Amino acid sequence: MNAPTSPRVAIISLTFSDDTKVSFSKDDVVLVVGPNNAGKSAALRAIRDKLQGDAFSPVLKALEIQRIGSPETLSSWLVGWTVRQSGSPVGDPVFQALGQSVQQSIASHYWQREDHVLGALSRWFCHFLSADERLQICNPPGNIALLHADPIHPIHFLQRDDELELRLSAKFRKAFGIDLIVHRNAGNQVPLHVGARPIPGPGKDRVSREFVEELEKLPTLHYQGDGMRSFAGVLLSTSVGKESIMLIDEPEAFLHPPQARLLGTTLVQDRHKDRQLFIATHSTDILRGVLDAESPVVKVLRVQRSGDKNIVRMLDNHRIKELWGDPLLRYSNILDGLFHERVVVCEADSDCRFFAAVLDAVIASKSDDSKRPDLMFTHCGGKSRLPIVIRALREVDVPVNAVADFDVLSEEQPLRSIIEALGIDWVSLQKDWQIVKSAVDSKKPDLNTEEVKSEILKVFTDTDTPVLPPKAKMQIQAILRRSSAWAHAKSVGKSFVPPGDPSRACERLLGNLRAGGLFVVEVGELEGYVRTENGHGPKWVNAVLTRDLASDPEIETARRFVQDLAGI
Repeated sequence: MNAPTSPRVAIISLTFSDDTKVSFSKDDVVLVVGPNNAGKSAALRAIRDKLQGDAFSPVLKALEIQRIGSPETLSSWLVGWTVRQSGSPVGDPVFQALGQSVQQSIASHYWQREDHVLGALSRWFCHFLSADERLQICNPPGNIALLHADPIHPIHFLQRDDELELRLSAKFRKAFGIDLIVHRNAGNQVPLHVGARPIPGPGKDRVSREFVEELEKLPTLHYQGDGMRSFAGVLLSTSVGKESIMLIDEPEAFLHPPQARLLGTTLVQDRHKDRQLFIATHSTDILRGVLDAESPVVKVLRVQRSGDKNIVRMLDNHRIKELWGDPLLRYSNILDGLFHERVVVCEADSDCRFFAAVLDAVIASKSDDSKRPDLMFTHCGGKSRLPIVIRALREVDVPVNAVADFDVLSEEQPLRSIIEALGIDWVSLQKDWQIVKSAVDSKKPDLNTEEVKSEILKVFTDTDTPVLPPKAKMQIQAILRRSSAWAHAKSVGKSFVPPGDPSRACERLLGNLRAGGLFVVEVGELEGYVRTENGHGPKWVNAVLTRDLASDPEIETARRFVQDLAGI
């Protein structure tokens, strides 16, 4: 193996306050996600502080690093791109760059230590990029002699590298529709301008008077809004520089969702070679952008708080690729659950809207100052998709509850898959389920096949419009429900189960399912909560949401159900 031409530092493991030790590869892009106040940003700051010295952190107990390169490689690297402080000892010079200085002997000392502390070298190899710094980076730096001085500011790299400038400008244009242009002839400063890039006329170039006059008509970046400056600041910081560990805190700050998603993809695709990225984010858009890059080096680390402990779980790249390849997960809001303390997965969007609205009404009616539950409602498009979503969220330790209509009990599948996805032992519930299923199966439906045909034919006979009206559709659906015992059970709920042993088995089954996270709608289906309203699905929900959800007596059963669901 060839010796490295530049020294590197890579984080090889982090040990969190719950004693979980997470290992990393030297080229990883690690997305740190989780609910509010879980310790995401604190984890990044702790990495920086522990590299500087063995600082205490309530989130991070320890880290391990790998130093790559010999002391001679480090010395040559410092000599090659830094400025020697005037007046420093000839045999032990002081090197200056990045607003830092280090003496050669001290640098050599920290490089050869056996522990995981970089001390005076930490800023040379690790950069914590805060929101404030991203904005400040866009301020024009002082000019430098391009041939005789090394860049000391990110804009200097663009100043002397046309290709890099155009590449970053293309990303900026994709986000904001305008170019990012270096002004190389502004005097003692090097500002960036934004707008349509001037095109030099015949026989002219970018140092011509005509070009400069056109360029100076464009606004400068450092006077633009925080969104533009923050986006450009992240691009500049991550595209240049010497640090081999980059810690980025909330890159979504000041950005609209499309720009945040683009930035997430850009951070992965255009990152500097030989660099680890640790990104703490509250943004689903950053998450989606990072996953859109489909890079084999991306990992997702979820952090949550339990008392004074930070609980962590890593989702490796293989599972990311598998989950992100599922259209249900990729094109829905399900992965938003990574940023919440708990997720409730329902069959349909109507269920989510109703339960979320009832929960809001219950919370608003309370007079205490207890913490609002950090609960997210999402749907998966039917019972059969519930296991996929549940497993995906539980993979990264997102607590999950599921809500299903009463007819989920009608068949072993998908009921068993849902139960096992939640971590419930199917065998322990199988006997009670079989008792309930047999009891309902044995009940004669209201209508046999001939009666169903006759009833439906009558609906068509009474309809003379070219398009089947909604009322007729509802009549047909009602007829079909009466053709099956389970269809009838869905419209009625647990009261359809015969009394005696079947009813007792049903109560045990529903209680055990609820304890494990599966909440079966005991009134049958959503519409069973308010039977005085007509309609189904969205139409029914729209009508019910106009009521007083906090006090309407007919909604009391739904309020109790939602309170159990939310654990309040």
